[in-house]
Amino acid sequence: MNYREEYQRKLRTAREAVQVVRSGDWIDFGWCASAPETLDAALAERWEELYDVKARGAVLTWRPKMFSVPDTAEHFTWHSWHFSGLERKMMEEGIAWYIPLRYSELPRYYRENVDPIRAAMLQVAPMDEEGYFSFGLSTSHLQAVCERSEYVIVEVNECQPRCFGTEASRIHISEVDFVVEAGQQPLRQLPPANPSEVDRAVARLVVEQIPNGACLQLGIGGMPNAVGTLIAQSDLKDLGIHTEMYVDAFVDMARAGKITGRHKSIDRGLQVYAFGMGTQKLYDYLHENPECLSTSVDYTNDARVMAQLENFISINNAVDVDLFGQVNAESSGVRHISGSGGQLDFVLGAYMSPGGKSFICCSSTMTDRNGVVQSRIRPTLKEGSVVTDTRCNTHYLVTEYGAVNLKGAATWQRAEKIISIAHPDFREDLIREAERMKIWRRSNQR
Repeated sequence: MNYREEYQRKLRTAREAVQVVRSGDWIDFGWCASAPETLDAALAERWEELYDVKARGAVLTWRPKMFSVPDTAEHFTWHSWHFSGLERKMMEEGIAWYIPLRYSELPRYYRENVDPIRAAMLQVAPMDEEGYFSFGLSTSHLQAVCERSEYVIVEVNECQPRCFGTEASRIHISEVDFVVEAGQQPLRQLPPANPSEVDRAVARLVVEQIPNGACLQLGIGGMPNAVGTLIAQSDLKDLGIHTEMYVDAFVDMARAGKITGRHKSIDRGLQVYAFGMGTQKLYDYLHENPECLSTSVDYTNDARVMAQLENFISINNAVDVDLFGQVNAESSGVRHISGSGGQLDFVLGAYMSPGGKSFICCSSTMTDRNGVVQSRIRPTLKEGSVVTDTRCNTHYLVTEYGAVNLKGAATWQRAEKIISIAHPDFREDLIREAERMKIWRRSNQR
């Protein structure tokens, strides 16, 4: 088969390709930094003739043009597996909705539960000599999406990295319906959050518990970024990587010589991830890098896989925590903030790993919209808040005031430990509430 000839037969303009979309259809719209901008613009041009088109994806870093048309909600709505700040604003406008699901379940969910998708619109790297398009930064669950789609439309971006990966990281020209060329379209970037002094304090408490040869997973935000920076500057060595999201901190660690993966019992020497998102530095690092393995999220986030990796260390953030040890990483009351993602997957997997540890990190306080300082450690979670990690699963909890292991602790022991790392200004109030809730013993204060 001549793959170049097949490519030319399937080549279309963006306007031609999006003609397959009809009113009422579901479409899947790439993933994170790989959402297709050329196809979006063409779809937005059809707004007057299309109604109730439902697009699905996650972590938008730019506002697609289809969500800026007149009477947007009549024509296009967005359904997200994980919210960004932009998607929170779209939710408030009534055009975005969150889909709760553990990230590890996504490929199976598509294969077994999703009705046929009208079109998958995915940004990919240019085709190679064997006729394959790399999904680039976003392997994740896209293979499953393509299997469930009536039409697979690839938007070829010359700036999209070609990432080394498993079979799930690519799609063959024979499985594609239309090819749309986007030329050299710079990828959207997500600069690392600048860590605060509190973030650095928390990071120091976590890093001191990481042994040489450990395997790491980092979440997104200032705190995980601070952990990565400290590791790059530390004496730690021979670290491994197994994570859902590949972030800039891993690049810094690798360039500092901290990552070898030589002690991994599986995928030895490889940095395993489901998708990458960050700055151009990260994108350049992942491009054709044989040390990095892009694969499906049902592998990266499978707790049974993590259990095979010794000293697996999982580091993630929280919005707030209550005195029972319940962790909310998704909402502020009923106002949705981000999503469940893979946090619970990694909390479970890290604990199953021999010598593994899961760290949930947060600052002890936050300042609300009215300028009032509030404790992130609460007697009970705010009404309507989502429990991301149940109290049975929480392992280590860390603030700038300390790190405590909650696994197996009785309710009064948990309250004592959690209050010990709350901000001093709130501890007495928390003790009074713990007494009222009957999870405090007078002997705690001896």
